[in-house]
Amino acid sequence: MARQRAEPARQVVHGAAGRLLAETLDKPRTFGGRGVGLMFRRSLPAGHGMLIDPCNGIHMLFMRFPIDAVFLDRLDRVKRVYRRVAPWYGVVWIVWGAQKVVELPAGSLDGLDLPAGGCETLGERLCGGGGHRCRP
Repeated sequence: MARQRAEPARQVVHGAAGRLLAETLDKPRTFGGRGVGLMFRRSLPAGHGMLIDPCNGIHMLFMRFPIDAVFLDRLDRVKRVYRRVAPWYGVVWIVWGAQKVVELPAGSLDGLDLPAGGCETLGERLCGGGGHRCRP
């Protein structure tokens, strides 16, 4: 059986600041790929990330490095942000209303204010600050 690879999907841009958070964002295509996520990798290079959709909680078992995690709803609005989730024992049980999570190298979110209900756009900048609404 051939191993399915994650499809290189998109980039993550913070809509209001215009800051590129991940130049390369992988998206697992299968249930198994979503379950494994970043486990067993040695590192997550700067500028890379993983989008897991659907997902409303994560664990850090078998992880060798900390990550930043941004949970988003179906309209890509920020539901919850976890910074520097510790490897091996870090757990995010359930984020109510979350549809997906973007996992980034630890420190990727430093200096950014990401309040719940804010816009985190995937790929193109579809929304930003100043009362703009997120589009699906």
